[in-house]
Amino acid sequence: MRLWGGRFEGTTDERVADFTRSVELDCALAADDIAGSIAHVHGLGRAGLLADDEVDVLVAGLEELRRDVEAGTIQWDPALEDVHMNLESALRERIGPLAGRLHTGRSRNDQVATDLRLWLRRTIDGLDEAIVGMERALVRVAVRDGEAVLPGTTHIQPAQPVLLAHHFLAYVEMLERDRGRLADCRRRANFSPLGSGALAGAGYPLDREATARELGFDGVTANSLDAVSDRDFVVEALAAFALSMVHLSRLAEEIAWWSNPRFGFVRVADSFSTGSSMMPNKKNPDPAELVRGRAARVIGSLTGMLALLKGLPLAYQRDLQEDKPPLFEAAAILESSLTVMAGMVETLRVDRERMRAAAGEGYITATAVADALVRRGVAFRAAHHIVGTFVAEAERAGIGLDALDDATIAAALATSDDSVAIALVGDGALPGELRAAAALEGALASCDVVGGTAPRRVAAALAAAKARLGM
Repeated sequence: MRLWGGRFEGTTDERVADFTRSVELDCALAADDIAGSIAHVHGLGRAGLLADDEVDVLVAGLEELRRDVEAGTIQWDPALEDVHMNLESALRERIGPLAGRLHTGRSRNDQVATDLRLWLRRTIDGLDEAIVGMERALVRVAVRDGEAVLPGTTHIQPAQPVLLAHHFLAYVEMLERDRGRLADCRRRANFSPLGSGALAGAGYPLDREATARELGFDGVTANSLDAVSDRDFVVEALAAFALSMVHLSRLAEEIAWWSNPRFGFVRVADSFSTGSSMMPNKKNPDPAELVRGRAARVIGSLTGMLALLKGLPLAYQRDLQEDKPPLFEAAAILESSLTVMAGMVETLRVDRERMRAAAGEGYITATAVADALVRRGVAFRAAHHIVGTFVAEAERAGIGLDALDDATIAAALATSDDSVAIALVGDGALPGELRAAAALEGALASCDVVGGTAPRRVAAALAAAKARLGM
């Protein structure tokens, strides 16, 4: 491999050539690089640096290159180091020495920064579609099996009953926030560095705004030093990818637990399960487990990118070549994880009876019973204590709260230090009210606020989600 420029003699050491080349990875930017080059040629023409016929020849050659890239027929030469030099060399083969004028007013520094923003923009658009697909899968299951009653937990202990639809809609909310973060990242990334040169700006009267408009950017970067060295948009994207993977990992964890026969809440489809090489009985939710594992890789990519940037002075440094491996891998992991999780969720078989039986354990309607007392005028702290007594009595008797007799309820009220509670001892309607509140349906219906698990609120939330997702 020849060394760069006229000041060098001899050839590059093969170890250096192998160590510095990036074409195997950055060839993913080929379509974006060609789009940027076409816009740059038009800019050179507007600036009078290329004649009209030269613009036409260059653009035609680049369009031909684009077709070859799309067809996958380009042969990447590792000796040419990166995608930019490979494409310029391929263009020279097609149109001759005129290809050498393409790089006027442009550095690989602003070129790759432009390419990467273009790549990220279309990648985010594709990821948004994948997130919507995952949301739709959750909503479909929420519609199909959403009336199933799930024992909601805190501290991994029985807490309060919730509808399965309510639980899945919580993940829809997380994914909507993921979409918002990606949209924010796209908006901040959508400014063109082209024309910033190596670090000080182009030495020709290029109309950067016109070139930016041609490429679909919202504007141009304001400082050439920042433009070529800025990778904030990479960090933002990785942060959004990592958080989205964390959300998927949380759901994957639940599916892994729920599919264990000790829970038996769901059965993962055979098509989304694997067996064991040794144990014939095994049916493993491997895709969910791999989503958990790959979330760690994406988190690592974010951490690595922050570490890469923390010591870099202005402007461009070759360290920035290392921005692409974590970004490309993280985006691919997120897209594949969204796709496989959507399929896994949509094909889940929900065992409503097992869920409901589990919801009947742990006295998870106790809060609803306390709320019923509060609605009768009892102070919440007193109601909390009274219902704690109910739970202790029910636990000793091995019955549910909705099976407590009138005498037990009256005794707990009579020993309270709340005057309202004591006054309720003789109210014949109260025990029936409390037993109704202790039933799963009563407890669910009582959480009747916006965002609550009451069936009518969940139905409204489902309708809103379906409308938003075009379902």
